[in-house]
Amino acid sequence: MEKIELKTAPGDYRFPTTNQSRHCFTRYVEFHRCVAAKGDDASECEKFAKYYRSLCPAEWVDRWNEQRENGVFPGPL
Repeated sequence: MEKIELKTAPGDYRFPTTNQSRHCFTRYVEFHRCVAAKGDDASECEKFAKYYRSLCPAEWVDRWNEQRENGVFPGPL
């Protein structure tokens, strides 16, 4: 049987407290900035995707994706 390794985003000095909401949002924004700069197939952006997917509730991601599609996302993309 193959071992499955589970990982989450590494610690980030910008987010020292236990509330990871800001960390989640920042990683989401970093991923989309990376994709915008390097393209959808850029492998170096995948780490940001893994980070935000491990930190962010799916409901938030769904809402942010919808906001981006509608042009009303509140973050700096």
